[in-house]
Amino acid sequence: MKFFDEASIYVAAGDGGNGCSSFRREKYVEYGGPDGGDGGAGGDIILEASDSLNTLVDFRYQRRFLAEHGKKGGSRNCTGASGEDLILKVPVGTTIIDDDTEEVVVDLVDPGQTHLIAKGGHGGLGNARFKSSVNRAPRKTTPGSTGESFNLRMQLKVLADVGLLGMPNAGKSTLVGAVSAAKPKIADYPFTTLIPQLGVVKVDRMRSFVISDIPGLIEGASEGAGLGLRFLKHLSRTRVLLHMVDATELDGGDPARQAEAIIQELENFAPSLLERERWLVFNKCDLLFEEELAAVKKAVTERLDFKGRVYTISALEGSGLKQLNYDLMEALELRQTRMLEDESYAEKQRALEISIENQVRDRIKRLAEARKARKSVEEPDEEDVDGVQVFYQA
Repeated sequence: MKFFDEASIYVAAGDGGNGCSSFRREKYVEYGGPDGGDGGAGGDIILEASDSLNTLVDFRYQRRFLAEHGKKGGSRNCTGASGEDLILKVPVGTTIIDDDTEEVVVDLVDPGQTHLIAKGGHGGLGNARFKSSVNRAPRKTTPGSTGESFNLRMQLKVLADVGLLGMPNAGKSTLVGAVSAAKPKIADYPFTTLIPQLGVVKVDRMRSFVISDIPGLIEGASEGAGLGLRFLKHLSRTRVLLHMVDATELDGGDPARQAEAIIQELENFAPSLLERERWLVFNKCDLLFEEELAAVKKAVTERLDFKGRVYTISALEGSGLKQLNYDLMEALELRQTRMLEDESYAEKQRALEISIENQVRDRIKRLAEARKARKSVEEPDEEDVDGVQVFYQA
Protein backbone atom coordinates (compact mmCIF):
# COMPACT_ATOMS: atom_id res chain seq x y z
CA MET A 1 0.00 0.00 0.00
CA LYS A 2 1.36 3.40 -0.93
CA PHE A 3 1.44 6.22 1.56
CA PHE A 4 -0.30 9.47 0.68
CA ASP A 5 -0.87 12.17 3.27
CA GLU A 6 -2.63 14.71 1.03
CA ALA A 7 -5.49 14.47 -1.46
CA SER A 8 -7.89 16.83 -3.18
CA ILE A 9 -11.44 15.66 -3.88
CA TYR A 10 -14.79 16.95 -5.08
CA VAL A 11 -17.92 15.95 -3.17
CA ALA A 12 -21.52 16.59 -4.16
CA ALA A 13 -24.55 15.55 -2.15
CA GLY A 14 -27.61 14.26 -3.97
CA ASP A 15 -30.30 16.56 -5.33
CA GLY A 16 -33.83 16.31 -3.99
CA GLY A 17 -36.44 14.66 -6.18
CA ASN A 18 -39.12 16.78 -7.86
CA GLY A 19 -42.69 16.90 -6.61
CA CYS A 20 -45.35 15.05 -8.57
CA SER A 21 -48.47 16.48 -10.20
CA SER A 22 -51.20 13.85 -10.16
CA PHE A 23 -54.96 13.48 -9.64
CA ARG A 24 -56.93 10.60 -8.26
CA ARG A 25 -58.79 8.63 -10.89
CA GLU A 26 -60.78 5.98 -9.09
CA LYS A 27 -64.07 4.36 -9.94
CA TYR A 28 -67.02 5.73 -8.00
CA VAL A 29 -64.93 8.70 -6.73
CA GLU A 30 -66.59 11.73 -8.31
CA TYR A 31 -64.16 14.34 -7.02
CA GLY A 32 -60.79 12.67 -6.81
CA GLY A 33 -58.60 15.68 -6.20
CA PRO A 34 -54.81 16.03 -6.29
CA ASP A 35 -52.64 13.21 -4.98
CA GLY A 36 -49.12 14.07 -6.18
CA GLY A 37 -46.47 13.13 -3.61
CA ASP A 38 -43.31 14.93 -2.55
CA GLY A 39 -39.89 14.13 -3.93
CA GLY A 40 -37.33 12.26 -1.86
CA ALA A 41 -34.38 13.95 -0.15
CA GLY A 42 -30.94 13.72 -1.72
CA GLY A 43 -28.29 11.61 -0.05
CA ASP A 44 -25.79 13.22 2.32
CA ILE A 45 -22.02 12.81 2.22
CA ILE A 46 -20.56 11.93 5.61
CA LEU A 47 -16.92 11.63 6.65
CA GLU A 48 -15.96 9.02 9.24
CA ALA A 49 -12.59 8.65 10.96
CA SER A 50 -11.40 5.06 10.93
CA ASP A 51 -8.42 3.67 12.84
CA SER A 52 -8.15 0.83 10.31
CA LEU A 53 -6.81 3.24 7.67
CA ASN A 54 -3.43 4.94 7.69
CA THR A 55 -3.17 6.56 4.27
CA LEU A 56 -5.27 8.65 1.86
CA VAL A 57 -4.42 6.43 -1.09
CA ASP A 58 -8.12 5.63 -1.64
CA PHE A 59 -8.65 9.26 -2.61
CA ARG A 60 -5.65 9.44 -4.91
CA TYR A 61 -7.29 8.00 -7.99
CA GLN A 62 -10.99 8.51 -7.36
CA ARG A 63 -11.48 12.23 -6.82
CA ARG A 64 -15.21 12.73 -7.38
CA PHE A 65 -17.74 11.45 -4.89
CA LEU A 66 -21.42 11.89 -5.67
CA ALA A 67 -24.26 10.87 -3.40
CA GLU A 68 -27.47 9.43 -4.79
CA HIS A 69 -30.26 11.77 -5.90
CA GLY A 70 -33.72 11.59 -4.37
CA LYS A 71 -36.46 10.04 -6.49
CA LYS A 72 -39.43 11.92 -7.91
CA GLY A 73 -42.70 11.82 -5.99
CA GLY A 74 -45.45 9.51 -7.19
CA SER A 75 -49.22 9.43 -7.45
CA ARG A 76 -51.45 8.36 -4.56
CA ASN A 77 -49.45 10.68 -2.28
CA CYS A 78 -46.37 8.50 -2.55
CA THR A 79 -43.18 10.24 -1.46
CA GLY A 80 -40.15 9.51 -3.63
CA ALA A 81 -37.36 7.40 -2.18
CA SER A 82 -34.56 9.32 -0.51
CA GLY A 83 -31.05 9.03 -1.94
CA GLU A 84 -28.64 6.77 -0.07
CA ASP A 85 -26.06 8.54 2.06
CA LEU A 86 -22.42 8.20 1.01
CA ILE A 87 -20.00 7.55 3.89
CA LEU A 88 -16.32 8.24 3.18
CA LYS A 89 -13.88 6.70 5.63
CA VAL A 90 -10.64 8.57 6.27
CA PRO A 91 -7.69 7.87 8.59
CA VAL A 92 -7.77 9.24 12.11
CA GLY A 93 -5.81 12.50 12.12
CA THR A 94 -7.21 13.86 8.85
CA THR A 95 -7.90 17.58 8.52
CA ILE A 96 -10.52 18.63 5.98
CA ILE A 97 -10.04 22.03 4.33
CA ASP A 98 -12.33 23.85 1.91
CA ASP A 99 -10.09 24.25 -1.12
CA ASP A 100 -11.91 27.37 -2.33
CA THR A 101 -11.98 29.36 0.92
CA GLU A 102 -9.03 27.74 2.76
CA GLU A 103 -11.33 27.33 5.75
CA VAL A 104 -10.75 24.33 8.01
CA VAL A 105 -13.99 22.38 7.95
CA VAL A 106 -13.26 19.67 10.51
CA ASP A 107 -10.41 17.87 12.23
CA LEU A 108 -11.11 14.14 12.58
CA VAL A 109 -8.92 13.03 15.47
CA ASP A 110 -11.05 10.42 17.25
CA PRO A 111 -11.87 6.92 15.94
CA GLY A 112 -15.49 6.73 14.86
CA GLN A 113 -15.87 10.52 14.71
CA THR A 114 -18.25 11.57 11.93
CA HIS A 115 -19.00 14.84 10.18
CA LEU A 116 -21.71 15.77 7.69
CA ILE A 117 -19.65 17.36 4.96
CA ALA A 118 -22.35 17.91 2.30
CA LYS A 119 -26.09 18.04 2.93
CA GLY A 120 -28.43 16.51 0.40
CA GLY A 121 -31.14 18.62 -1.22
CA HIS A 122 -34.72 18.70 0.03
CA GLY A 123 -37.42 16.96 -1.95
CA GLY A 124 -39.85 19.10 -3.95
CA LEU A 125 -43.50 19.43 -3.05
CA GLY A 126 -46.21 17.55 -4.89
CA ASN A 127 -49.45 19.22 -6.02
CA ALA A 128 -51.36 17.69 -3.10
CA ARG A 129 -49.50 20.12 -0.86
CA PHE A 130 -51.14 23.10 -2.59
CA LYS A 131 -54.76 22.01 -2.27
CA SER A 132 -56.93 24.57 -0.48
CA SER A 133 -60.57 25.59 -0.17
CA VAL A 134 -60.21 27.99 -3.08
CA ASN A 135 -57.89 25.84 -5.20
CA ARG A 136 -59.35 22.37 -5.38
CA ALA A 137 -57.28 21.15 -8.34
CA PRO A 138 -53.80 22.68 -8.08
CA ARG A 139 -51.26 21.82 -10.73
CA LYS A 140 -48.40 23.52 -8.99
CA THR A 141 -45.33 21.53 -7.87
CA THR A 142 -41.82 22.48 -6.80
CA PRO A 143 -38.54 20.98 -7.91
CA GLY A 144 -36.12 19.41 -5.45
CA SER A 145 -33.30 21.59 -4.18
CA THR A 146 -29.70 21.04 -5.22
CA GLY A 147 -27.39 19.21 -2.83
CA GLU A 148 -24.29 20.91 -1.44
CA SER A 149 -20.99 20.48 -3.25
CA PHE A 150 -17.44 21.34 -2.24
CA ASN A 151 -13.86 21.11 -3.38
CA LEU A 152 -11.99 19.68 -0.42
CA ARG A 153 -8.34 19.22 0.47
CA MET A 154 -7.50 16.43 2.89
CA GLN A 155 -4.33 16.48 4.97
CA LEU A 156 -3.27 13.57 7.13
CA LYS A 157 -1.05 14.03 10.16
CA VAL A 158 -0.11 10.76 11.81
CA LEU A 159 -1.07 10.43 15.47
CA ALA A 160 1.72 9.31 17.77
CA ASP A 161 2.64 9.85 21.41
CA VAL A 162 6.35 10.26 20.72
CA GLY A 163 7.91 11.75 17.60
CA LEU A 164 11.55 11.46 16.54
CA LEU A 165 13.39 14.23 14.79
CA GLY A 166 16.97 14.60 13.74
CA MET A 167 19.38 14.61 10.85
CA PRO A 168 19.50 11.71 8.38
CA ASN A 169 21.40 8.69 9.77
CA ALA A 170 20.96 9.85 13.37
CA GLY A 171 19.60 6.39 14.19
CA LYS A 172 15.88 7.14 14.39
CA SER A 173 14.79 4.08 12.43
CA THR A 174 17.20 1.89 14.40
CA LEU A 175 15.62 3.13 17.62
CA VAL A 176 12.08 2.41 16.40
CA GLY A 177 13.12 -1.07 15.34
CA ALA A 178 14.83 -1.71 18.69
CA VAL A 179 11.96 -0.63 20.98
CA SER A 180 9.03 -1.97 18.95
CA ALA A 181 8.19 -4.72 16.47
CA ALA A 182 8.35 -2.29 13.55
CA LYS A 183 10.81 -3.13 10.81
CA PRO A 184 11.72 0.18 9.16
CA LYS A 185 14.27 0.21 6.38
CA ILE A 186 17.76 0.83 7.75
CA ALA A 187 20.82 1.55 5.60
CA ASP A 188 24.04 3.55 5.72
CA TYR A 189 22.91 6.35 3.41
CA PRO A 190 20.77 9.46 3.98
CA PHE A 191 17.01 9.52 3.48
CA THR A 192 16.59 5.78 3.97
CA THR A 193 13.24 6.55 5.60
CA LEU A 194 10.83 7.99 3.05
CA ILE A 195 7.59 7.79 5.02
CA PRO A 196 6.56 8.01 8.69
CA GLN A 197 6.95 4.70 10.47
CA LEU A 198 4.80 3.91 13.51
CA GLY A 199 5.75 1.44 16.20
CA VAL A 200 3.92 0.42 19.37
CA VAL A 201 6.26 0.28 22.37
CA LYS A 202 5.06 -2.09 25.09
CA VAL A 203 6.54 -1.06 28.44
CA ASP A 204 4.49 -3.22 30.79
CA ARG A 205 1.27 -5.15 30.69
CA MET A 206 -1.45 -2.70 29.59
CA ARG A 207 1.12 0.10 29.29
CA SER A 208 2.26 1.10 25.83
CA PHE A 209 2.71 4.12 23.60
CA VAL A 210 3.09 4.85 19.90
CA ILE A 211 6.39 6.16 18.54
CA SER A 212 6.77 7.73 15.11
CA ASP A 213 9.91 7.85 12.99
CA ILE A 214 9.85 10.95 10.80
CA PRO A 215 12.16 11.07 7.73
CA GLY A 216 15.42 12.87 8.45
CA LEU A 217 15.60 16.65 8.21
CA ILE A 218 18.29 18.81 6.67
CA GLU A 219 18.97 22.52 6.68
CA GLY A 220 16.33 24.23 4.59
CA ALA A 221 13.71 21.56 5.30
CA SER A 222 11.20 24.21 6.40
CA GLU A 223 11.59 25.79 2.95
CA GLY A 224 11.03 22.55 1.10
CA ALA A 225 14.55 21.10 0.94
CA GLY A 226 14.84 17.34 1.12
CA LEU A 227 11.81 15.52 2.49
CA GLY A 228 11.33 17.82 5.46
CA LEU A 229 8.47 20.01 4.26
CA ARG A 230 6.24 17.06 3.53
CA PHE A 231 6.81 15.39 6.89
CA LEU A 232 7.47 18.18 9.40
CA LYS A 233 3.72 18.54 9.81
CA HIS A 234 3.51 15.01 11.25
CA LEU A 235 5.33 16.22 14.37
CA SER A 236 2.48 18.59 15.21
CA ARG A 237 0.35 15.91 16.86
CA THR A 238 2.95 14.19 18.97
CA ARG A 239 3.07 14.65 22.74
CA VAL A 240 6.83 14.39 23.27
CA LEU A 241 9.60 15.11 20.78
CA LEU A 242 12.82 13.10 20.95
CA HIS A 243 15.58 15.12 19.35
CA MET A 244 18.12 12.50 18.33
CA VAL A 245 21.72 13.55 17.87
CA ASP A 246 24.47 11.43 16.37
CA ALA A 247 27.12 11.74 19.09
CA THR A 248 29.91 10.61 16.77
CA GLU A 249 31.69 12.68 14.19
CA LEU A 250 32.33 9.81 11.81
CA ASP A 251 30.68 11.64 8.92
CA GLY A 252 32.74 14.76 9.55
CA GLY A 253 29.78 16.68 10.95
CA ASP A 254 29.59 18.76 14.09
CA PRO A 255 26.88 17.34 16.44
CA ALA A 256 26.31 20.73 18.06
CA ARG A 257 25.85 22.54 14.76
CA GLN A 258 23.61 19.81 13.40
CA ALA A 259 21.45 19.86 16.51
CA GLU A 260 21.15 23.63 16.26
CA ALA A 261 20.16 23.36 12.60
CA ILE A 262 17.26 21.05 13.50
CA ILE A 263 16.00 23.49 16.12
CA GLN A 264 16.22 26.31 13.60
CA GLU A 265 14.15 24.35 11.11
CA LEU A 266 11.47 23.72 13.74
CA GLU A 267 11.37 27.41 14.57
CA ASN A 268 11.12 28.38 10.91
CA PHE A 269 8.35 25.88 10.25
CA ALA A 270 6.20 26.37 13.36
CA PRO A 271 7.68 28.28 16.33
CA SER A 272 5.10 26.79 18.70
CA LEU A 273 6.64 23.35 18.14
CA LEU A 274 9.53 24.51 20.33
CA GLU A 275 7.09 24.77 23.25
CA ARG A 276 6.32 21.08 22.95
CA GLU A 277 8.07 18.90 25.52
CA ARG A 278 11.38 17.94 23.94
CA TRP A 279 14.06 15.54 25.14
CA LEU A 280 17.62 15.35 23.87
CA VAL A 281 18.85 11.85 23.02
CA PHE A 282 22.48 11.18 22.09
CA ASN A 283 22.78 8.04 20.00
CA LYS A 284 25.72 5.80 19.00
CA CYS A 285 27.33 6.46 22.37
CA ASP A 286 28.91 2.99 22.33
CA LEU A 287 31.42 4.33 19.80
CA LEU A 288 32.80 7.01 22.13
CA PHE A 289 34.91 7.08 25.25
CA GLU A 290 33.34 8.66 28.32
CA GLU A 291 35.47 11.81 28.00
CA GLU A 292 34.51 12.23 24.34
CA LEU A 293 30.82 11.70 25.08
CA ALA A 294 30.90 14.21 27.94
CA ALA A 295 32.49 16.79 25.66
CA VAL A 296 29.84 16.27 22.95
CA LYS A 297 26.98 16.52 25.47
CA LYS A 298 28.40 19.72 26.89
CA ALA A 299 28.91 21.28 23.47
CA VAL A 300 25.39 20.46 22.27
CA THR A 301 23.52 21.44 25.44
CA GLU A 302 25.41 24.72 25.68
CA ARG A 303 24.87 25.54 22.00
CA LEU A 304 21.12 24.87 22.38
CA ASP A 305 20.93 26.25 25.92
CA PHE A 306 19.00 23.06 26.62
CA LYS A 307 17.52 22.61 30.11
CA GLY A 308 15.37 19.51 29.53
CA ARG A 309 16.01 15.81 29.89
CA VAL A 310 19.16 14.37 28.30
CA TYR A 311 19.73 10.68 27.51
CA THR A 312 22.64 8.71 26.12
CA ILE A 313 21.78 5.52 24.28
CA SER A 314 22.96 3.07 21.70
CA ALA A 315 19.98 2.04 19.61
CA LEU A 316 22.04 -0.65 17.91
CA GLU A 317 23.36 -2.21 21.14
CA GLY A 318 20.18 -1.53 23.11
CA SER A 319 21.88 0.30 25.97
CA GLY A 320 19.82 2.99 27.70
CA LEU A 321 16.60 2.08 25.90
CA LYS A 322 14.78 0.49 28.83
CA GLN A 323 15.13 3.59 31.01
CA LEU A 324 14.15 5.85 28.12
CA ASN A 325 10.99 3.82 27.46
CA TYR A 326 9.92 3.84 31.12
CA ASP A 327 10.52 7.58 31.45
CA LEU A 328 8.52 8.25 28.30
CA MET A 329 5.65 6.11 29.55
CA GLU A 330 5.60 7.89 32.91
CA ALA A 331 5.73 11.31 31.27
CA LEU A 332 2.80 10.45 28.99
CA GLU A 333 0.74 9.07 31.86
CA LEU A 334 1.48 12.13 33.99
CA ARG A 335 0.43 14.38 31.15
CA GLN A 336 -2.84 12.49 30.75
CA THR A 337 -3.54 12.75 34.48
CA ARG A 338 -2.84 16.48 34.51
CA MET A 339 -5.08 16.98 31.49
CA LEU A 340 -7.95 15.43 33.45
CA GLU A 341 -7.32 17.04 36.83
CA ASP A 342 -5.72 20.42 36.13
CA GLU A 343 -8.01 22.59 34.00
CA SER A 344 -5.48 25.42 33.62
CA TYR A 345 -2.85 22.96 32.36
CA ALA A 346 -5.37 21.36 30.01
CA GLU A 347 -6.40 24.76 28.64
CA LYS A 348 -2.77 25.68 28.06
CA GLN A 349 -2.14 22.44 26.18
CA ARG A 350 -5.24 22.90 24.04
CA ALA A 351 -4.15 26.44 23.20
CA LEU A 352 -0.72 25.11 22.22
CA GLU A 353 -2.32 22.47 19.98
CA ILE A 354 -4.37 25.14 18.21
CA SER A 355 -1.34 27.40 17.80
CA ILE A 356 0.77 24.61 16.32
CA GLU A 357 -2.00 23.54 13.94
CA ASN A 358 -2.53 27.11 12.73
CA GLN A 359 1.18 27.73 12.21
CA VAL A 360 1.68 24.44 10.38
CA ARG A 361 -1.31 25.14 8.15
CA ASP A 362 -0.19 28.70 7.39
CA ARG A 363 3.35 27.56 6.62
CA ILE A 364 2.20 24.87 4.21
CA LYS A 365 -0.16 27.33 2.54
CA ARG A 366 2.52 29.99 2.06
CA LEU A 367 5.01 27.52 0.64
CA ALA A 368 2.38 26.09 -1.70
CA GLU A 369 1.54 29.57 -2.98
CA ALA A 370 5.21 30.35 -3.49
CA ARG A 371 5.68 27.10 -5.39
CA LYS A 372 2.74 27.88 -7.67
CA ALA A 373 4.15 31.31 -8.34
CA ARG A 374 7.47 29.79 -9.43
CA LYS A 375 6.09 26.99 -11.50
CA SER A 376 3.08 26.98 -13.77
CA VAL A 377 3.21 23.22 -14.22
CA GLU A 378 2.15 21.02 -11.33
CA GLU A 379 4.97 19.05 -9.75
CA PRO A 380 4.87 15.31 -10.41
CA ASP A 381 3.43 13.23 -7.64
CA GLU A 382 5.69 10.99 -5.60
CA GLU A 383 4.47 7.45 -6.02
CA ASP A 384 7.52 5.38 -5.19
CA VAL A 385 7.02 5.03 -1.46
CA ASP A 386 5.48 2.30 0.60
CA GLY A 387 2.61 2.65 3.04
CA VAL A 388 2.68 3.49 6.74
CA GLN A 389 2.28 0.41 8.87
CA VAL A 390 1.68 0.03 12.58
CA PHE A 391 3.43 -2.90 14.24
CA TYR A 392 2.73 -4.37 17.66
CA GLN A 393 5.45 -5.86 19.79
CA ALA A 394 4.92 -9.48 20.73
